[in-house]
Amino acid sequence: MKLRSAVTAIIAILLLSPFCFAKKDPAFNKKFIRERMLKVARWQLRNPKHEPYDWTNGAFYAGISAAYESTGSAELLKALNELGTKTGWKPGRRFDHADDIAIAQTYLDLYRLSKDPKIIAPTIETVRRLSAEKGPEAAKHGITWWWCDALFMAPPTLAKLASATGDKSYLALNDRLFKETYDLLYDRDQRLFARDASYLVGADGKGKREANGTKIFWSRGNGWVLAGLARLLSELPKDHPTYVFYRDLFKEMAARIIELQQSDGLWRSSLLDPEAYPGGEASGSGFYTYALAWGVNHKILDKKKFEPAVRKAWIGLNTLVHDDGMVGWTQPIGADPRKNFGPDSWEVFGAGAYLLAGSEVGKL
Repeated sequence: MKLRSAVTAIIAILLLSPFCFAKKDPAFNKKFIRERMLKVARWQLRNPKHEPYDWTNGAFYAGISAAYESTGSAELLKALNELGTKTGWKPGRRFDHADDIAIAQTYLDLYRLSKDPKIIAPTIETVRRLSAEKGPEAAKHGITWWWCDALFMAPPTLAKLASATGDKSYLALNDRLFKETYDLLYDRDQRLFARDASYLVGADGKGKREANGTKIFWSRGNGWVLAGLARLLSELPKDHPTYVFYRDLFKEMAARIIELQQSDGLWRSSLLDPEAYPGGEASGSGFYTYALAWGVNHKILDKKKFEPAVRKAWIGLNTLVHDDGMVGWTQPIGADPRKNFGPDSWEVFGAGAYLLAGSEVGKL
């Protein structure tokens, strides 16, 4: 009996050990998280890419803003204000393109600190034009936000703007445009978003497929969506008529995403054909880590079910960060999973996703 009890105890320890070790892993030390976030931020700030108001920097500076809120770093606040000086607090040139207002999320975060109206005036002008005119994107594609990435770029911007100004018309605009994208691109069976209409599979079964025959669902594209939902829900009043819709969509997608997590804690660039894409992809994995941790921290996702996935993901994500702070294994800009990348592949949104993730993991 004593031998059997001992064996049972050993088995229990072995079964529980991955989660126990995850909790004790130095990656969850608050000092480690702070120092690693600052190292990643500094490396990326020293290695700029793209126009300051570009969508890629919209994601990166969202991460810088989150890192500043987490660390209180004066150098990060300085970098945020320098961004506004460079851009004149203006979004990109295309008033109806979601990519071009992503950077305004950072402007709105800074507006909250100073309440200086000049910081958000150009964003208000752009969004008012968006609400009043049918732009080239809708004319060409039938809807304004015709690709799933747009759901990270624009909805949090509109919700932040509504919160900053008290003007609820921005929420109504978001609801209308978001619903168009959802109706077109959301696959209710897979609980994932197609990247755009070119990836939809028709009733006849015809359409783009992965090598294993599955539909193509891009990791980063769905990462944009899930992270965007977290950022939208952070701003949306809980009594808003569509709050429950966004919350339930977030929960539904989150449950599907943890089903697709790989043994190293990361996600492959193609969600349904992971074997065809070696290596965990940093940007999609970073956005998932952020969104899932946010959901746990805000008690929208069940802690017992989702926290182990978050911890596993954070440990995996840190294996992609180089000693100098560069976030490797980031898939280059593209519209699908089929871009090659490796340990030295980096992009500014990879760093942004990492910083967003760290800002929430540090709160667990």
